[in-house]
Amino acid sequence: MGAPQELKGPDLAAGIDGSELRDGEPLLGHAAGEPIVLVRSAGEVCAVGAVCTHYGGPLSEGIVEGNTIRCPWHHARYDLRTGAAARPGRDAIACYRVERQGARIRVGERIESPRPAPAAGPQSVVIVGAGAAGNACAEELRRQGYANAITMIGSEGTVPVDRPNLSKDYLAGTAPEDWIPLRGRDFYSERKIDLLEQAEVTSVDAGRREVRLSTGESLRFGALLLATGAEPIRLGIPGADRALTLRSFADSKAIAARASSGRRAVVIGASFIGLEVAASLRARKLEVSVVAPESSPLERVLGREVGEFVRALHEEHGVRFHLGRKPARIDPAAVALDDGSVLPADLVVMGVGVRPRLRIAEQAGLKLDSGILVDATLRTSAADIWAAGDIARFPDPRSGRSIRIEHWVVAERQGQHAAKAMLGTREPYRSVPFFWSQHYDVPINYVGHAEGWDSLQVVGSIASRSCLVAYRQAGRVQAVASVYRDRESLLIEAAMERGDDAAVEALLRA
Repeated sequence: MGAPQELKGPDLAAGIDGSELRDGEPLLGHAAGEPIVLVRSAGEVCAVGAVCTHYGGPLSEGIVEGNTIRCPWHHARYDLRTGAAARPGRDAIACYRVERQGARIRVGERIESPRPAPAAGPQSVVIVGAGAAGNACAEELRRQGYANAITMIGSEGTVPVDRPNLSKDYLAGTAPEDWIPLRGRDFYSERKIDLLEQAEVTSVDAGRREVRLSTGESLRFGALLLATGAEPIRLGIPGADRALTLRSFADSKAIAARASSGRRAVVIGASFIGLEVAASLRARKLEVSVVAPESSPLERVLGREVGEFVRALHEEHGVRFHLGRKPARIDPAAVALDDGSVLPADLVVMGVGVRPRLRIAEQAGLKLDSGILVDATLRTSAADIWAAGDIARFPDPRSGRSIRIEHWVVAERQGQHAAKAMLGTREPYRSVPFFWSQHYDVPINYVGHAEGWDSLQVVGSIASRSCLVAYRQAGRVQAVASVYRDRESLLIEAAMERGDDAAVEALLRA
């Protein structure tokens, strides 16, 4: 999904003087026509591919943390010894042989990754949901050497897709359709992952370890992952069914099709999805109005300062805001607001939030609290049933509170973690929440989780589009948003994972 990097830096095949390599600082070079990053970490020198397998980000501009190198764009991480990817990284990066010749270090041939040893595990795995968490779980099981049956059940009539792109580049018309599937169907058949694209689970019998499908079939499981995700909320107003919502690939296609024949759009809701849709529709040259009850977009999540910056950014691109207003009804060619004003509309998109899909979990008798309660390994209250993604309420290692997060990268990382837990790993899930949002050419990254804050600290300048924004509760940093401060965002995430509050504070003083 990213253009190949041009070859820069030294020819590592010819070698460099070892003094040029500083501990923990990636050095970009090349060998045999491939961009390569050379890293010295804890006395060991590793050579790996320089391009992130998610969107092609430059790993040389990322950070080294422990035995990983991390991408500055969307925080994918890779093992320096094996190249193995942690989400949102999709595939492993290449590893190369490193040779020392006196004081010189040179990069040799590519090292073939060993096949994983067969992994003992449950008799079979059933995954309910073919989104970020479900797909990541299925792929990780196979990467770990699990060889028994895997069945992944989706209901959207497609292979798992790159859902963040549905509101961003694809909807804007700047990304081709073949970018959207995470994998082709051959990928799943080759790995013997049975993908049921148009089936729904009607019930789960936890005692019998059985799921029942809308097709009338039943499947037994040794381990079960619930990854049913969330569904868009529709306001209870007249004509609400005339609005389109955005969750699936089909939804994004429907909005794009309507946009191709329309001139004016109304977006109801100033959420991340709503604003990304607004930006994408502006890229398609539609007139766009955004209606929302709050006084500043994204204020509840990012605060008024960032919200006003985002508003101004959208207004620069021609979006009109109707804030402090609610829709009263949706007519065939207009949206009427609660103050009596009427906005003409050929297209209406409703982005007012989502609710977790909990019906199956409730029917199965699992413990719920506005989500499925899971332990530190993501196991539910029932034996051999895990939950991940939008539906999982999990213990936050930083705050000790139980939290539920609706972000793509969190879902992917939890899917990977659940797979390892099914295979016997007892390590707690400790990844710091991360998400990104794109508004025209401005990315906003966010690490941590702040359900509320009593003070907000801006480092740098929001207006100049180079800043860190720290959200504090009782003096402690809960989360940090950033604009064009990719490296600092990575360093803060790593410090939060280590529980190193002093390092977080130091980064906010730098």
